[in-house]
Amino acid sequence: MTDLGPGPHAKAPRDIRDTWRRLKKNIFVSFFIDLIVIVATALVLSLLVKTFLIRSFFIPSGSMLETLQIQDRIIVNELVPDVIPIERGDVVVFKDPGNWLGTIEQPQQNFFQATGEWFLSAFGFAAPDSSQHLVKRVIGVGGDHVICCNADGKLTINGVAITEPYLGKDVEPSSVKFDVVVPKDSIWVMGDNRPNSEDSRFHQELPSKGFVDKKFIVGRAFVVSWPSAHWQWLDNYPNVFKDVPKP
Repeated sequence: MTDLGPGPHAKAPRDIRDTWRRLKKNIFVSFFIDLIVIVATALVLSLLVKTFLIRSFFIPSGSMLETLQIQDRIIVNELVPDVIPIERGDVVVFKDPGNWLGTIEQPQQNFFQATGEWFLSAFGFAAPDSSQHLVKRVIGVGGDHVICCNADGKLTINGVAITEPYLGKDVEPSSVKFDVVVPKDSIWVMGDNRPNSEDSRFHQELPSKGFVDKKFIVGRAFVVSWPSAHWQWLDNYPNVFKDVPKP
C-alpha cells in the first residue's frame, strides 16, 4: 500500500503551536496574556474568599451608632459561628430571622445595572443585599439569662451586671424591660444605639421571640474598611463579659 504521508490537517496543530510561540515572543502580546492570567486568577481567588472566608457589607441604618456610621463598609468573617464560636460582645451580621425588617422595596434596575451589580457582588466588590441583613452586638449566647435591668439600671447576664462602654454617653442600656433565657444555638442581640435600634427587644412577639438562630448568622464583623477615616478594628470588649459565668 502506498504511504500517502500526512494529510493537510496534520500540519494544522503544528502551525497553531508555531503561531502561539511567535506570539509569546512578542513582548506586548506576552504582557497582555500574563495580565489576563493574573486578573482571572485574582477574580477566582476573590470569589473563593468571598464564598468561604470573608464578605463585605455596608451599614444601612444608624442602629449601631457611634460604633458604626451609616454607609460604613465592614468586613465580615464567615468562619463565625460554624468554625469559630460566637462570643458575647461580637458585632454580627445576620439575615432577617423572620419579619424583623418587614417588606423591603428593591430598587428598579435595567439589565446592565443588574448584571454589573451581580458580577461585582459575586467577587465581593459590592454588597447589594446589605439592606436585607442586620448588624447588631451579641449580648447573650445559648443558655444565658439576660435581664434588664437591675436596681442600678444595668443589664445582667447570668446574675452579673455589666457596664457597656460601647454605648453613647448617658445612653441607658434599655428603656424596655425584659427577662429572657437564650435558647441553645441562638443569640440575643442589641444595637449600640439603644434608643434607635429595632433589635431583639422589639421582636419578642414574633415566633423567634427576638432570638436569632445560628442558621441566620452570616459572620462576625471585625473591621471597618471604608471610608478610610473610619478604619478600625471592631472590638468585642472581652473585659465587659469576663466575669459573666457560663450558663
